[in-house]
Amino acid sequence: MSNIEPLCQVFLVDAKGNSFYSEGKIIGFDSAYDLAVLKIDVDGHNIRPVVLGQSNKLHVGQSYFAIENPYGYENTLTTGVVSGSGREIPSPNGGAIKGAIQTDADINAENSRGPLIDSYGHVIGVNTATFTRKGSGMSSGVNFVIPIDIVLRTAPYLIVYGTPYSNRF
Repeated sequence: MSNIEPLCQVFLVDAKGNSFYSEGKIIGFDSAYDLAVLKIDVDGHNIRPVVLGQSNKLHVGQSYFAIENPYGYENTLTTGVVSGSGREIPSPNGGAIKGAIQTDADINAENSRGPLIDSYGHVIGVNTATFTRKGSGMSSGVNFVIPIDIVLRTAPYLIVYGTPYSNRF
C-alpha cells in the first residue's frame, strides 16, 4: 500500500436507526483476502459495534442473512443457507483464498463486502465473490464469503501496519 490514504464515503446507521454518510480512510488492505480496514469519523453519532460470531462452527444448511447495497440500493437484505465451507477460490492478487464459505446468496461486484449474519445477529463473514455463467455476467448461484475467523486474524495487522502479516517482511 502506498503512502496515499484513499478516501471514500461510507453509509452507516446509528443506534436509533438514523442513516448517515461519513468519510472513511483506508488504513490497511490485504489483496490476498480482498479485505480493507477503514477509519471512519463517527463523532456525534451513537454507534454500536456488531457482535462477531465464529465461522469455524458453521454447518451446511445453516441459515444466514446478507446485508448489502446492490447498485446503490441501501439497506438490502437477502437470506440463504451455507452451501459449503473450506472452499478455495481465486484471489484478486492471483493466489488463492482458502477456507471460503460457499453460499446461495446473490452476491456480485456491486453488492459484495457486506456482512454475512447468522440467525443470532452475529457477523460470520464478509460477502466477497460470485462465479458467473460463462459469457453472461449473470450469477451462477455459487457465491463466496470470507469467514470472520480469517477477518479477525487479518484485521489487527492491517490496523497496525497497513499490510497483512505476510507482506511485512
